[in-house]
Amino acid sequence: MVRHNNQLPDNLPQLQNLIKRDPDSYKDDFHQQYQHFLSSLEVFALNPGEENKSLDELVMFIAQVAQCYPKECAKFPQHLVDLLKNHATTLDPIMRNCFVKALILMRNKNIIPAIDLLELFFQLLCCPDKNLRSFLQNHIITDIKNMNAKHKDMKLNSTLQNFMYSMLKDANPKAAKMSVDIMIELYKKNIWNDAKTVNVIATVGCFSKIMKVLVASLKFFLGHDDDEKGSDDSDSDNEVDLKGAIMQNRVNKKTKKRKKQLEQIKKQAVKAQKKKKNAPAFNFSGIHLVHNPQGMAEGLFKQLQSTNERFEVKLMHLDVISRLIGIHELFLFGYYPYITRFLQPHQRQVTRIMQFAAQASHELVPGDIIEPVLKTIANNFITERNSSDVMAIGLNATREICIRCPLAMSEDLLRDLAMYKTYKEKSVMMAARSLIMLYREQLPALLHKKDRGRLTEAQAERKIRAYGEVEVHETIPGAEALLKDSKEIDLGSEDDSDSDSNDGEWVNVSHSEDEGKNDGDNDEEDSDDDDDDEPDEDESEEEDGSEDDEVDDDTSDADEEDKEHSGSESEGNETPAKKKSLTVENSSENEGVQVLDAKEAAQELAMTRIFTDEDFKRINAAQLKKTVTNARKRPLEKDRAEFVKLNSIEMIYKKRKHDKESRLETVKAGREDREKFGWKDGRKNEHCSKTNRENRKRKNFVMMRHKARSKVKKSFRDKQKAMRKHLLHQKKMK
Repeated sequence: MVRHNNQLPDNLPQLQNLIKRDPDSYKDDFHQQYQHFLSSLEVFALNPGEENKSLDELVMFIAQVAQCYPKECAKFPQHLVDLLKNHATTLDPIMRNCFVKALILMRNKNIIPAIDLLELFFQLLCCPDKNLRSFLQNHIITDIKNMNAKHKDMKLNSTLQNFMYSMLKDANPKAAKMSVDIMIELYKKNIWNDAKTVNVIATVGCFSKIMKVLVASLKFFLGHDDDEKGSDDSDSDNEVDLKGAIMQNRVNKKTKKRKKQLEQIKKQAVKAQKKKKNAPAFNFSGIHLVHNPQGMAEGLFKQLQSTNERFEVKLMHLDVISRLIGIHELFLFGYYPYITRFLQPHQRQVTRIMQFAAQASHELVPGDIIEPVLKTIANNFITERNSSDVMAIGLNATREICIRCPLAMSEDLLRDLAMYKTYKEKSVMMAARSLIMLYREQLPALLHKKDRGRLTEAQAERKIRAYGEVEVHETIPGAEALLKDSKEIDLGSEDDSDSDSNDGEWVNVSHSEDEGKNDGDNDEEDSDDDDDDEPDEDESEEEDGSEDDEVDDDTSDADEEDKEHSGSESEGNETPAKKKSLTVENSSENEGVQVLDAKEAAQELAMTRIFTDEDFKRINAAQLKKTVTNARKRPLEKDRAEFVKLNSIEMIYKKRKHDKESRLETVKAGREDREKFGWKDGRKNEHCSKTNRENRKRKNFVMMRHKARSKVKKSFRDKQKAMRKHLLHQKKMK
């Protein structure tokens, strides 16, 4: 039998392969198939609801070889587009998927422009085919991502974005939802991460009448980067141990498999090293890029007041508004009375509502506006008729609000809340003490004298700011700590010349009397912290006196050295540079020396020297030391975070239960991953039969009582009988 390999008219895959190799030689065959496609398309248009397998194969064949004959296939995409537009909902699902795949195949070969295909795909969203919609969405995201892979085409992106924004306003809910999903996904992938995309979602998506679009837009502004951080952590956990693999390969037996594994590990290590060198891409929260946050917050609040949607949607509105107010420091005074209505212990998600109240607080909000919120929390939560957990949560929420707006607390309310520091429940007591610790740092004057604690250096230096006052630093705070070790300051020359004499001018800097005393106090506190946590006041005074004497001696010695050093320099150099120091004694003798206090010297030091990481560590350590006294070992957090963590309100001290049920639960939890206590079954197969000795242990005692009797110690007479019986038996056996 002869085998015919050449079956070109019927074998389309073979013809496709040959055309891709040599298009000119098979041009006539392609024309024949293309004419067959046109005739089949006319027949299919008469009844588009039926499946046509031959047309399916022809469409995919022409889509595969369309780049080989661009002139002949110029109208081929338009035929498919017209068919999908005219019969989108009536087409057979298999044929519709076939036409869409053919168009995507030609789009990947850059035969069709992207904007034309997007218009068609958004029109196909009205089709009742969920798989098709998800397929189209994935293609659009992948296509736009590939277009921006090498470099961002701003003109094309602008055209596509304008089309997406118009589709966001479409009356078709599926098209609008898909457009907002695509924009959010492209923003997360750092492709359309500009302010234009964010503001369209803020102005159109957050105020859409379609609920799914509204919820998706609100969730976009509530998103965090925690998932990305978690993925980074997982990547760091799965790092390649190249050194261990090389050592293991050196010790183990050499085989082809192990050699191949080592090569793969080396490739992974090189890939990970390249990934580390790449600049990290930061994806900021979209709420920072809103152009008109005040207008957005007012619009969302108006929409919230008029909506009758579910409680979860209202919570999302409250969350977005609170974040806008807190991050951009907005004024929306109607928000606080509205949120006060929900501050009840029996309210659903009340801890989240407290979180929103804390997020919406900032220093520019007048205290009179937030004070009713604090009073409502105090009246509804911090009362003895409630449980200790409710009271502790109320105190925690009060503390979080006061961290962001300390002036909202009145003196009478603070002193009433401070009295809970001796409450019988430890959770309430610790929450009240945390509030006291906050106001010791912020506004100690509001506390009772006995609650203010011992005055620290940081509290003495801190100025109580009035409403709206901004603290402006003239130099780096805490730079005075570097003056102890840096005895010289290079101030350079007055002239702007490039002479070499301007580069190496250094002047010894000695401390003033007050500064010396402060240094002595600091040294004394260091020694006290090492020896004893709470020294007596008399001992500290004596030590201060001794330290002052030592500092005076040091300063006098330093002055003598300064005189000698300055004298030698004035003799050797003809054009001395400008010099400044902290010298107090004998300042009239040193001509050209300017007397500076500690702050001016720190400012000069910051201007004439580049601080290193070690310098900043010493500054931070000195600032931390000022906030810590013998009575307090842990300073409070001063930096205000953008968002309030729900855990900071819900986290309360809870004493462990000691009843029988709780103890049994812990006992059972400890037995889960532990081997069974007692006799271990040594059999390899647990389901095989047991020996007679093992079976005896499971039998009833009545059945085995005669066996137990034999274990009792026998009398002499019984032993004689047994021996006689044994001997007779042996005699018979012979």
